[in-house]
Amino acid sequence: MKLIPEVNNLKEYLAPSEVIDHNIESIQNIAKKLAANNENDDIHLAKTVYEYVRDKISHSFDINSDTVTCNASDVLKYKQGICYAKSHLLAAILRYLGIPTGLCYQKLILDDTDKPLFTLHGLNAIYLKSLKRWIRVDARGNKEGVAAEFSIDTEMLAFFVREELGERDYPTIYAKANKTVIKSLKNSNNREDLIKNLPLEL
Repeated sequence: MKLIPEVNNLKEYLAPSEVIDHNIESIQNIAKKLAANNENDDIHLAKTVYEYVRDKISHSFDINSDTVTCNASDVLKYKQGICYAKSHLLAAILRYLGIPTGLCYQKLILDDTDKPLFTLHGLNAIYLKSLKRWIRVDARGNKEGVAAEFSIDTEMLAFFVREELGERDYPTIYAKANKTVIKSLKNSNNREDLIKNLPLEL
């Protein structure tokens, strides 16, 4: 699939925002720690940050948590979040380190609940200057049946889109988080609320 940047100015993919809050000291501190010895290799640095968010930040549904996070700094503070929230953290850390990072979405069937339903899934696109192109990565977190990896060749995302079931890949790389996604996270007090509030599509 051909990825389509929402805007042509890479600086837009480095900017902080309310939810991609890399102006917060805690984000800057973890970024500096992860960047140690990696500053001159954007591929290795991006992979290091990706694996940190994928493996060290729990997916809230996987641990049956009622904590709902949205802003990158809160995801880091509580060490958990669902896919959107984790994508905000990955974007925040990489943007602070000067690696343009955007937000991508898929429309998938959510099987984590008693009654499967369509919902948006959040992931990231990273611009690697050394390769002069974007790659997509999914830091959702691996578990049985989910084996996402950082790859500069063939995409290794958390989920394969099943078009025959109505699932969809959106090609746009967004500079800002989807407003409906932010609203669903901010307006949910627990896991049950969040499942009810999950956006269905863009």
